[in-house]
Amino acid sequence: MKFGVIVFPGSNCDDDMVHVLGEVMGQEVVKIWHKNHELPAGFGPEDCVVLPGGFSYGDYVRAGAIARFSPIMQAVKDHAAAGGYVFGVCNGFQILCESGLLPGVLLRNGGQKFICDNVWIKAVTHNSPITEGLELGKALKIPIAHAEGRYFADEKTLDALERNDQVLFRYCDPQGNETPGSNPNDATRNIAGICNAQRNVFGMMPHPERASEEVLGNTDGRGLFESFLKMAGSV
Repeated sequence: MKFGVIVFPGSNCDDDMVHVLGEVMGQEVVKIWHKNHELPAGFGPEDCVVLPGGFSYGDYVRAGAIARFSPIMQAVKDHAAAGGYVFGVCNGFQILCESGLLPGVLLRNGGQKFICDNVWIKAVTHNSPITEGLELGKALKIPIAHAEGRYFADEKTLDALERNDQVLFRYCDPQGNETPGSNPNDATRNIAGICNAQRNVFGMMPHPERASEEVLGNTDGRGLFESFLKMAGSV
């Protein structure tokens, strides 16, 4: 299995993701420039494209709204349509929503301020490769760093996500309880991450790559990568 990390102008978590995937998880990983029109030779449905965090195009207009037009995004869409894996974190999640690969949008945080902090999230389904190996309801401490992280969708879309079991993560307190105080950005229904109906495209606002090494004092995010690799048959 191979990983390709897209680099947009303004990406600042690409090296973090490359390090964790390559050095920590021991996988083959390459960077892909956003102006490329194709994924690297040999990329197939069994491989994963990662859209990392950062501030693509300076978050002008709206976070992810310009990056969706980068040449590489058509190749990403084609990859997803063929059943290939796509994983977006923070700005990557915003880009996936803006490009229509995931439903809903990411709005300004409820407090209208940038938030950089450790928060708690919990997996609420086993029905996806990145959550299958996680303990449901167990609170994981994962960092966030965003100004536009408030997930929003209309009631019809939200109900469909719930009905199809597409909600992957919800914000919670350290005991796993969903409370208003544990929702850092006022995300609708405490949603921190979702997947598409086909379960090959995933997006989340918190940064698991920033919580995957002992040297950082937190390995709660590593379980997501381990789960994904186990489901994909790479370990």
